[in-house]
Amino acid sequence: MARDGPVDYSAASMTHQAAASGLSIFQHRDFRFYLLARLCAVLAVQIESVAIGWQVYELTGSALALGYTGLAQFLPFLSLCLVGGQVADRVDRRTILAVCQTVMLICSLLLLAFTLGHIRDVRFVYGVLVLFGAARAFHAPAGSALTPHLVPPEHLTRAVAINSTTWQVATIGGPAVGGILYGWIGAAGAYTASATLCALSVIWILTLTVRTGRASAEPLSLSTLVAGLGFVRRQRLLLGSITLDLFAVLFGGAVALLPIYARDILHTGPWGLGLLRCAPAFGAAVVAVFLAMRPMGGNTGRKMFIAVAIFGAATLVFGMSRSLPLSLAALTIAGAADMISVVVRHTLELMATPDDMRGRVGAVNMMAIGASNELGEFRAGGFAEYVGAVPAVVAGAVGTLAVVALWAWAFPELRRVDRLESFAQTKEPPAAPAS
Repeated sequence: MARDGPVDYSAASMTHQAAASGLSIFQHRDFRFYLLARLCAVLAVQIESVAIGWQVYELTGSALALGYTGLAQFLPFLSLCLVGGQVADRVDRRTILAVCQTVMLICSLLLLAFTLGHIRDVRFVYGVLVLFGAARAFHAPAGSALTPHLVPPEHLTRAVAINSTTWQVATIGGPAVGGILYGWIGAAGAYTASATLCALSVIWILTLTVRTGRASAEPLSLSTLVAGLGFVRRQRLLLGSITLDLFAVLFGGAVALLPIYARDILHTGPWGLGLLRCAPAFGAAVVAVFLAMRPMGGNTGRKMFIAVAIFGAATLVFGMSRSLPLSLAALTIAGAADMISVVVRHTLELMATPDDMRGRVGAVNMMAIGASNELGEFRAGGFAEYVGAVPAVVAGAVGTLAVVALWAWAFPELRRVDRLESFAQTKEPPAAPAS
């Protein structure tokens, strides 16, 4: 059942959270079914991403063409994400997820038709990715805003970590399956598997009993459309954590160039590309499971900055590596470090935002994630087209380290965040003791 009253972040509630076992959260039926739907959806996307990356590079041999796959998703996502947040606060979020996942199923079927029809014009793929990016613009804020309705408030931090774990598990398995399917059956096999998983995701979403209804009663206007931006701008902790992740991954992301590394630098095949795509998710999943079972403790802000710096350093090692085992190790460490930032940022977002604003604030966060991932892919692909893949990754990693230093200076209050549990009770975190 949806909870329409204010969230209770009382001391007794948080004490109960500390006493709960790591598995107690799975007693909530809708949360279990939502995780299954999310698992299928992310597996589908990851399998599809590996197939698209290898297929586009095979057809074009161009780093810039790989970059355009990110840009094709980002532009509609950026254009529609604020609208998606507005819709998530006004329409039942379960319905939004079901419709968006159906559109993603259609995208998988279109890519299957592209392959079976032996079409070689990759602009068809870009067109499908534009449709996919539009669906994500509505899916992402609705999914983020739905989570607090699936579990009691005392389980929210744990739910965020387990949600991230599910995403990472799918991101580990998806690329591996995609690489194996592509190498064994070809792109058609990968797209068929993706379409099947999308259909299963729709089924699981439709089994949810939660109904969020209309969360916001504000009249539809331009001011309510951009209210999420204003809310984030006024909340320095949210502003700092969201923009830190945005620019760190915008510069340091190397996903778009993995097909080039797999084929031309590490001299492996689609299976190797699958392993490279799996490695960050494996590291992230290990950390997410740990954080789901054991709270992060104190000095959370400092830990987040250190983690993002480790992400940049690990990306630098990957960029210079010519060894597949070393590359996999570096990407694993990068993913593990990035997960700490993900959990801190998303927990702050959910705890600091009232329910009638969660869709719009979630949309702002998703815009930042989209910019860092898809626009980062375009940056990497465009840069690599002119200077080469290795200089593009190395320069981006150095940029990430510079961002960490600049943000640590510009957002001292974020650096001083102590415990997330204390922030949930007071809405403002106590500063860590001076060292």
